[in-house]
Amino acid sequence: MMKTISPVDGRVYVEREAATPTQIETALLRAHAAQRLWRTVPLAERAAIIERFCAAFEARGAEIAAELTWQMGRPSRYAPNEVRGMLERARHMVAIAGRSLADIDAGPKPDFRRFVRREPLGVVFVVAAWNYPYLIAVNSVVPALLAGNTVVLKHSAQTPLCGERYAECFAAAGLPAGVFQVLHLEHAGTERVIRDPRIDFVAFTGSVAGGHAVQRVAAERFIGVGLELGGCDPVYVRHDADLPHAIENIVDGAFFNSGQSCCGLQRIYVHESVYERFAAGCTELVEQYRLGDPLDAETTLGPLVRTSAADAVRAQLRASTEAGARPVIDERAFPSSKPGTPYLAPQLLLDAPAESVVMREEIFGPVAGIMRVQSDDQAVELMNDSAFGLTAAVWTRDEGAALALGARVQTGTWFMNRCDYLDPALAWVGVKDSGRGCTLSVVGYEHLTRPKSFHLRVKT
Repeated sequence: MMKTISPVDGRVYVEREAATPTQIETALLRAHAAQRLWRTVPLAERAAIIERFCAAFEARGAEIAAELTWQMGRPSRYAPNEVRGMLERARHMVAIAGRSLADIDAGPKPDFRRFVRREPLGVVFVVAAWNYPYLIAVNSVVPALLAGNTVVLKHSAQTPLCGERYAECFAAAGLPAGVFQVLHLEHAGTERVIRDPRIDFVAFTGSVAGGHAVQRVAAERFIGVGLELGGCDPVYVRHDADLPHAIENIVDGAFFNSGQSCCGLQRIYVHESVYERFAAGCTELVEQYRLGDPLDAETTLGPLVRTSAADAVRAQLRASTEAGARPVIDERAFPSSKPGTPYLAPQLLLDAPAESVVMREEIFGPVAGIMRVQSDDQAVELMNDSAFGLTAAVWTRDEGAALALGARVQTGTWFMNRCDYLDPALAWVGVKDSGRGCTLSVVGYEHLTRPKSFHLRVKT
């Protein structure tokens, strides 16, 4: 039995039986058979079904948001944002599907017609994470379906209802049976699905260790794997930054969702000329968070997903302070923060050494480290000194400087004067241990299709 323990109050919120080998076999048979027909459905009809799916999802938005709070602890005041974000991404992928999936004309050549067609891969297995359960899943699910693939979704055991709500909304939209299915799986079942010859692509979001495990299993077969993994994302506050704007953006980017975001900010490099003012402003703003019951509309910082996760962050905090980082937030100001619970006070670590845990490891919690730098060159060197590369950002008034710095920083997305946002028109991609492959944008469709060349001699 798979049990979802709610971080809100520690009770069992959902129980589900893991899929049996027979159930897995049935699902894969259906997905494989359904794909042969689904790929022949005109794109306009597929797009109309996705639009109806979005309408069904939107109609259930309040219920979906409330369940999200109970399953993973996001404050109820913010949970509806994920519903809106999911709809934004899904509808954007519909809007660009026509040009993304259109044939590529190779140009004129006498007596010949030549083009490249993007064909669906087949059955796509999506393994989604709990921290943004709808936003993460939609990145692969909707474009995979629009491209003519069928989808089997395995959602996190922490957020099983999210997979089920997807299935309900697709059914309400009239999606043919077998085109989208949900399996509740443990590790052994997940490996079984990846190894099955009817699976043609795996889209995984999770930890670096989880990504290695998926890739090891998938390497037994010649199939594609998309990996969206961890981050320890850096930002740089230049000497010419608009400080109030930078402070507000960076604090939100570091502490939203209790810091449980792959692209949440963690390493903050600040030019020495503005370091003291920036650190003081961030401290003042972090102290304004309200940690508590996420069902309370006044709560702005909810619990971590589980007590063991909070304990791991507490250990990383201790290691960082022992290495010389200086905590400035008084935990006593957050009475809900208690050992042995998932409720954890936010923390800013000033003068964090480059080798401290907060500046080296991914901390999936409400923690950020601040380090002063003397120049742009030093900031770039430190930003690149990481095993990760998901997003990075700079706050500056100089667009030219931002572009020049962005060309040097090893990252999947480079921001100027903002952070922690996935624009569905842009490719979502990581480098180094942050992953491989791509979702969203026109480029994202390329990873869910295969090119097929047509070389036709039309005159003999």
